[in-house]
Amino acid sequence: MNFKTFETEIGGRKVIVETGKYAGQANGSCIIRCGDTVVMTNVTMAKAPRPGMDYFPLGVDFEEKLYAIGKIPGSFKRREGRGSDKAILTSRLIDRPIRPLFPKGLFNDVSVVCTALSVDTNIPPEVFGMLGSSIALSISDIPFAGPTGSVVVGCVDGKYVINPDTEQRAKSTMHVYVSGTADAIMMVEAGANEVSEEEMLGGILFAHEEIKKQVKFINSIVKAVGKKKLEPELYHIGDDVNAAVRKYADKALDKALDEFDRTKRQENQDAVQADVMEHFKTEFEGREREIADTLYYMTKEKVREKILGKGIRPDGRKTTDIRDIWCEVGVMPRTHGSAVFTRGQSQALSICTLGTARDAQKLDNLDEEDSKRYMHQYNMPPYSTGEAKPLRAPGRREIGHGALAERALEPVIPSEEEFPYTIRVVSEILSSNGSTSQASVCGSTLSLMDAGVPIKAPVAGIAMGLIKDEEHDRLAILSDIQGLEDFLGDMDFKVAGTKDGITAIQMDIKIKGISEKILRTALAQAREGRLHILGKMLAVLDKPRKELSKFAPKIIMFNIDPEKIGDVIGKQGKVINKIVEDTGVKIDIEEDGRVFIAGVDPEMTEKAKATILSIVKEPEIGDLFIGPVVTVRDDLGAFVEITPGRDGMIHIAKLGKFANKRVNAVSEVLNVGDTVKVEVVSFTKQGKIDLKLIEKL
Repeated sequence: MNFKTFETEIGGRKVIVETGKYAGQANGSCIIRCGDTVVMTNVTMAKAPRPGMDYFPLGVDFEEKLYAIGKIPGSFKRREGRGSDKAILTSRLIDRPIRPLFPKGLFNDVSVVCTALSVDTNIPPEVFGMLGSSIALSISDIPFAGPTGSVVVGCVDGKYVINPDTEQRAKSTMHVYVSGTADAIMMVEAGANEVSEEEMLGGILFAHEEIKKQVKFINSIVKAVGKKKLEPELYHIGDDVNAAVRKYADKALDKALDEFDRTKRQENQDAVQADVMEHFKTEFEGREREIADTLYYMTKEKVREKILGKGIRPDGRKTTDIRDIWCEVGVMPRTHGSAVFTRGQSQALSICTLGTARDAQKLDNLDEEDSKRYMHQYNMPPYSTGEAKPLRAPGRREIGHGALAERALEPVIPSEEEFPYTIRVVSEILSSNGSTSQASVCGSTLSLMDAGVPIKAPVAGIAMGLIKDEEHDRLAILSDIQGLEDFLGDMDFKVAGTKDGITAIQMDIKIKGISEKILRTALAQAREGRLHILGKMLAVLDKPRKELSKFAPKIIMFNIDPEKIGDVIGKQGKVINKIVEDTGVKIDIEEDGRVFIAGVDPEMTEKAKATILSIVKEPEIGDLFIGPVVTVRDDLGAFVEITPGRDGMIHIAKLGKFANKRVNAVSEVLNVGDTVKVEVVSFTKQGKIDLKLIEKL
């Protein structure tokens, strides 16, 4: 055992890294402790490449163990099953900055597993999973061009904060995950409350200064315990294949790529590939993959050169041009809100559904939050790319894109007090050619407004791209990238926001980082594109509809004294069930005294509200009530239910005055089931209510 500990400080908190004590058979392992939060990361690599693999098989998993916060899973089996959406999103956060730093041609399986063993919710574990992956890979024998550092940046009272705690997160105007090397930014994932481009850039650069310190710290760990890096077999194209294919296909591929129409261009490329394969099938028998890969790299080089050298993109646009946009709303008759947003060949149908408090999503993860009332989900079926494949459950990509759109729109969603509904938006991608996550942001904004949700401001999104030629110091930043530009480019930088500021960012890099200058230019160019897109959207629907769909539930919310909740519910639920039976509404009561009533008939909704308010209201002398006679005692009086579960009594003596005669038995005037109007005249010492009969109805 070669147990060692290393200490540093991140965001004002002591962080301890332990190595050499656990998981000795992994290629690299570490445990990070910060306060009571403990995250273990283990990395392994297969000894040989996976046969037939044509991409780097990196697997990243962030494991949420509910024992970490002293909870037993709520599933039938009482054990963790599929990772929560939060765990999947964290796995993506870990994956994206490290993936570009593995050598090209590495087709050995690499596995990164981060396990949250103990969690103080004031110190979230996600960023330590990101940091732990870099440390474990750096000290392992797996080839990795790190290390990377990772932090979360908040902005509280105008000041940037590293890894904010619970109180700071609640006040922060931004929540930005940033990863990078000592030289450049690798990944950004942000949610923000309409912050300016300058504020966002400031937060990212503030994070990078902390990242530089982390990289220096990790390098010291590598120096102390790092293993010598392996030199695995890397796939490469043979020089003979590369030279022959390039010479033969050069002009034909140029001609194929001159076509601006995507479908025709792809047909041309397929024809070139078929011809090349046929031409070399004897000379390079069994090396078809090398031929295809040579054509891929030729295509990449030619597309990039046209952009960098001539400023011409594959579809003929200039670098700042946005594809044609058209939108429509109210396209589905029975849904609560619907819209279609189309930009080029990317098209999203977004549907908004409104529900009651009981429809909120229940969460079973390591957060303090146990439910959420606003949900955004994203689906991308195979037909959206013209493929014939069976439908599958949403994968990590779909969950990630849905979460990005949710984050983009969350700052403009009205509070529960303003709009007491649970809100679910689903984006169905009908056609895909780049930037569908941002199409879903735009379509969902229109869908919410079509449903009558009083959002604070409309949100639009755009995806930016980058083509960078380091050798000749050239670059181009592209607005509204399509699929080919994403596939052959160096960056996918998604920015969503209102006219006043940014609400969400997601940046993925395929090269070893980008500079401040590129970030600044991309943010400014994204703002111009976002405002253009907003203009197209608002030309169709410029504000939320004043009325909800007739098919949406009508919900009212009000507050009662929490100590009166039991009175409203009644013994075994008899009181509240009677209200529901009489009015046909749905009633939800929260522990803090908030009452939600949902119904189709506004009159019945108001009747249910009035009934509940009458139950919780303390009767006062002079108050009038209408209710049934529930008990008759001939020698004493009649008991009247003035509110559900609460009675008052009309004394027999008072009945004589009402009847203008002597009453010997209460049943001479009143019987069980009679409906009467009464007035509160006094209270006994025991708190019982004394009533006077006003009218027999």
